[in-house]
Amino acid sequence: MRRTVRGTAEVHAIPAPHPVRRSRAALGALTAAGTLLALLLPATPAGAADAHHAHRSPAPQTALDAFWTADRMRAAEPLDLATPAPRSTAAVRHGAPLTVAPTLPRLPKSPARPGALPQAGGPWTGGGAVTKTTGRVFFTYQGRTAACSGDAVTSGNKSTVITAGHCVKLGGVWHTDWVFVPGYHDGQAPYGKWAATKTLSTPQWTASEDINYDVGAAVVAPLDGKKLTDVVGGQGLSFNSGYNKAMYAFGFPAAAPYDGSKLIYCGGTTFKDPLFSGDHGLDCNMTGGSSGGPWFASFDEKTGTGLQTSVNSFGYQFWPHTMFGPYFGDDAKNLYTTAQGT
Repeated sequence: MRRTVRGTAEVHAIPAPHPVRRSRAALGALTAAGTLLALLLPATPAGAADAHHAHRSPAPQTALDAFWTADRMRAAEPLDLATPAPRSTAAVRHGAPLTVAPTLPRLPKSPARPGALPQAGGPWTGGGAVTKTTGRVFFTYQGRTAACSGDAVTSGNKSTVITAGHCVKLGGVWHTDWVFVPGYHDGQAPYGKWAATKTLSTPQWTASEDINYDVGAAVVAPLDGKKLTDVVGGQGLSFNSGYNKAMYAFGFPAAAPYDGSKLIYCGGTTFKDPLFSGDHGLDCNMTGGSSGGPWFASFDEKTGTGLQTSVNSFGYQFWPHTMFGPYFGDDAKNLYTTAQGT
């Protein structure tokens, strides 16, 4: 479930929905953002879509809305990654810091504050904008329904979702039937199901699924004549902001002890991965399904807003209760710029 990627974006179009065969055993080897497997999945060529860095979706919104029923969303398996190996020899590109402010049409009232950090994992009870901008991502992967997490961000097109690279493409194949469900709760879609017209990732992830660049994005179609961030708002972003920061991570873990029904969070001071990646690390017990969920710096518990600085990407099998997320450097910034300009 976790990995990292950066560079210019790759875009993918999603074909019309089709009947799906559900197999828990088959997807049991893949558990997003949680336990990891011993071997990396092979990155096979993805054909013409990769050559053009684009894969557009002809699937109509109404068809995907009907396809993703409450039962199908509940049954979707969390998608995970394999244990990362040291693939990158070059360091992640760092450049000038860039901060993008949140855009919030209306701030919901915040009930009780969850409490001080650190927090290794628990339900988010603080309310605020994060309960609307964060959601579950659903798609078809190898003929099976699967799930990750994602976040609506401030963007020029008001239609950009940030997630993990493996939540848009894995094993050299782009996912299909892709929708974002902000504010998801136990099969419910209180703000609608937003169908992707394009999915994108960094060149490094698209070419070789490099763990350092496990960042993905989606551009979603308007729903009922409205654009995504006009409905749920958009979180801010921060690129090239450094390591060892106080951060909050959010997601919808669906592997035990979680069931994907509610928003979970972790929080604490991050550290740089001392092993196989240049990722941020955080004490966190979120499991499969939380992949692609946002990490925030400068997070305000009272308003539920912050600057997205990473996503849930992967964890080492031998290092329990620790999550890793990609450093948002120049390549992640390029991906965001491409997505919001689409």
